[in-house]
Amino acid sequence: MTVPTYDEMFNPLLNAMHELGGSASNAELEEKVAEILSLSDEEVNEIHRGNRTKFSYRLAWSRNYLKRYGLLENSSRGIWTLTQKGSTITRVDKNEVNKSVKALDRERVEEAENMLVDESIGWEEELLEILKVVEPSAFERLCQRLLRESGFTHVEVTGRSGDGGIDGKGVVKIGGLLSFHVIFQSKRYNGSVSPSVVRDFRGAMVGRADKGIIITTGTFTRDARAEAQRDGAIPIDLIDGEDLVKKLKELSLGIKIEIETTEKVNIDKEWYNSL
Repeated sequence: MTVPTYDEMFNPLLNAMHELGGSASNAELEEKVAEILSLSDEEVNEIHRGNRTKFSYRLAWSRNYLKRYGLLENSSRGIWTLTQKGSTITRVDKNEVNKSVKALDRERVEEAENMLVDESIGWEEELLEILKVVEPSAFERLCQRLLRESGFTHVEVTGRSGDGGIDGKGVVKIGGLLSFHVIFQSKRYNGSVSPSVVRDFRGAMVGRADKGIIITTGTFTRDARAEAQRDGAIPIDLIDGEDLVKKLKELSLGIKIEIETTEKVNIDKEWYNSL
């Protein structure tokens, strides 16, 4: 099957929200909806524009419509929850939803749609395109800086050929008491990271660290995400392109934010060129 249209995903999205207990992150929703629709990896990872997949783009529209229809709401931390009305509904008529949403104040609808489009082709995609062409060593240093700014200590770039993809290591302390040794891999990808990459990385980290992190400018296949959290294996955290640019914005790494009537994000290209 092909990737369903945004309104064909209304009911799978509602089902996913109920199955996930009434709240979920974007990543959890994408995984659960893809599972409900029995989409293949090829369908899930088909690119729409830039670094965003067609599936992710259309599901974002679906969330937007069900939010405007009063069934979903989302927090500033990107967590979606069922409203009181949504918690009592498991199925909708897509024509009714479309008609209801489009009957709302048209100016507000257009503004919301423009914001959604901006999200898909805005500063996030611009920054990802910059990251995809920086030198590999510069991207490794950026990942090193990101981990340091996130509270890691003793962060070193150690990338060597034949080292199983290990690019660096560091230490993270939890609650000022427990320390964990972490190794990381940085991958400048245009496409999706496969489960074999995760398996090879895990094999290289056995006996060398407590945790692993893979940071990419691309995405991860569903099988790669499943492999990263496979029962009985050392867990590996995955940071895809979308998570990466959000973290860079949060830490103000190469990004300046001007607050006017709306938030304006400016990318400092020179900062990335000087890595």
